[in-house]
Amino acid sequence: MSRRLRRVAMVLLGAVLLGTVGHSLGSWYGGRGVTPPSDNQAQTVAAQLLPGAVPVNSDRIVHGYRWGVHLAADDLGSGRSSFRYHDGDDCGLAEQLRRNAGTQGWEGLRRVPGYLCDGWRAERDGLTVALDYSESGTELTIAPAAPGTFLASTVAGTLTGAAAGAALFAWVGRRRRPVPLLVCTLVTVGLLPGAALIWMALGQGIVTEPIWPIWPALAPVLVPLWLVLLLVGVYAFPRRETGTDPSSRVTAVVVSVACGLAPVVMATALLFLFARAQPSR
Repeated sequence: MSRRLRRVAMVLLGAVLLGTVGHSLGSWYGGRGVTPPSDNQAQTVAAQLLPGAVPVNSDRIVHGYRWGVHLAADDLGSGRSSFRYHDGDDCGLAEQLRRNAGTQGWEGLRRVPGYLCDGWRAERDGLTVALDYSESGTELTIAPAAPGTFLASTVAGTLTGAAAGAALFAWVGRRRRPVPLLVCTLVTVGLLPGAALIWMALGQGIVTEPIWPIWPALAPVLVPLWLVLLLVGVYAFPRRETGTDPSSRVTAVVVSVACGLAPVVMATALLFLFARAQPSR
């Protein structure tokens, strides 16, 4: 029973880890190709939703910056315009935006919990507007809405990653030791930090900000660690085998190298994302 429970736990661990990676890759791929609003477009939208309100200052971001990674201009959550206002405790701007968004055809109007007052979020014509109350003040953000393929790509990436992780760990669980230890150590050490950060972000309700930059941000630290663990595993695995049969030692080396290919391929994909995320100069 204990062995069966260990195998089930391994399958679930693989599904969660690689499913989280698939979620990130799917959301990155599905969020490509958006068009940030221009200055005139953002100012027009702000004036329509909050007529008479004069912003204290405004800002336009072309290349977003998340977890030390520069996003491309057409990445979802990168390019956006923001306007900051003075608003009292009566939440007057929030009520004004809610009323005007409803009469002007904005869809998906939903409440956003905030500091002192709750804000609102809505979508229309490929744009997302969000009025947020924080300790630093009241801010209206105008950004591209998620493309139509964003949800499908994210779900497909999550399911594909979860299936691949469950299959990998199920196969590994049936192998003779120390194959399960080697593979589980490589994959878990390489993916658990990023997966934990992503689930923490999702737990806070951050669904509009890009979360995939966590992986390329961690890649410079995790890739060398992967390589060290892989070399140690390749060296230690054959020594634990009975060395009387040379063919078994060759098989052990081949298996250990094959087990390390998954994290190496993942490291290459993360470095590719890191390179693609750099803005064009």
